[in-house]
Amino acid sequence: MKKSITLLPGDGIGPEVVAEATRVLDEIGKQYGHEFTYQSAAIGGTAIDQFNDPLPSDTLALCKESDAILLGAVGGPKWDANPAHLRPEKGLLRIRKELQLFSNLRPVSIYNSLVSESTIKEEVVRDIDLLIVRELTGGLYFGEPSERLDIDGEEGAVDTLTYKRSEIERIIRMAFQLAEVRGGKVMSVDKANVLESSRLWRQIANEISEEFPNVSLEHMLVDNAAMQLIRNPRQFDVLVTENLFGDILSDEASMISGSLGLLPSASLSADGPGIYEPIHGSAPDIAGKGLANPLATIASTAMMLKYAFHMEDEARDILNAINKALDSGIRTADLVYGNQEAVSTSEMTDAVLQYIGSTK
Repeated sequence: MKKSITLLPGDGIGPEVVAEATRVLDEIGKQYGHEFTYQSAAIGGTAIDQFNDPLPSDTLALCKESDAILLGAVGGPKWDANPAHLRPEKGLLRIRKELQLFSNLRPVSIYNSLVSESTIKEEVVRDIDLLIVRELTGGLYFGEPSERLDIDGEEGAVDTLTYKRSEIERIIRMAFQLAEVRGGKVMSVDKANVLESSRLWRQIANEISEEFPNVSLEHMLVDNAAMQLIRNPRQFDVLVTENLFGDILSDEASMISGSLGLLPSASLSADGPGIYEPIHGSAPDIAGKGLANPLATIASTAMMLKYAFHMEDEARDILNAINKALDSGIRTADLVYGNQEAVSTSEMTDAVLQYIGSTK
């Protein structure tokens, strides 16, 4: 099978981890008889430096023509003083909107050999398997107006939280569909005691739950959800929420696994190519030093194989290889505790590559 993948390496450590992930994809291709072709394009700060645009039109066109998109990371202090339209993150928000990537899937689990190394107690994190489903193209990040303005004679600012019924319906329905093939439970997270948008969210969740009699629905306020993710994360199966809450909760949940460098994500539309990316940032302080953990990006390629190409066996092979590499004791710097020696970005990938094909 031949598939076209657009690479958006981005900023900071993005180019390093994307390069490592393609090594794994190439090995999967050899083992299973697939051909993956790559085209690279600029996004974020790199695109601003080259084209004065965080999402050049050529980049967007290339993405639309591909079967899937692998993204590294965007952003960094170099561009923090830029005007709003020339911030790297604007490129990320725009491509999500342009490709209608309304659903962000962030699985949260912990690799066997890292259970004892988590900062959370073993009995809390062992056997974690939850999925955060985050609405990605609405809410505060896209609402208008969003601006600085004068308020009663002093400097102020306004951001607008807006959701339409159709936007809420489609993300909640996806959460129920995913729960049907998982544990059969949906936890809808909102702030319905304060926000009108959350009250609409909760109402629609109740309505859609009637379409899925085999899936249970519960509601939880976002502040309680933040606490419960640390207190008892195993109570969750599929957790669905709006854009801002999902952004914050999924980063918090990453600490269950032990590091931001471990968790992948997929951003999907109703049709068309999706974006697969690690949930971590660009980490400019370690860029170019060979210190970055490539596992989240490699795991993101497993999500690509599963959701974009329906290659279930190949996806499982990658996750199994990651698990075996970690079982061997190899660690990048973000996973090192005490006097343990860290390996480089490429050495971690080398360890994963050793086990690709072992589940065939």
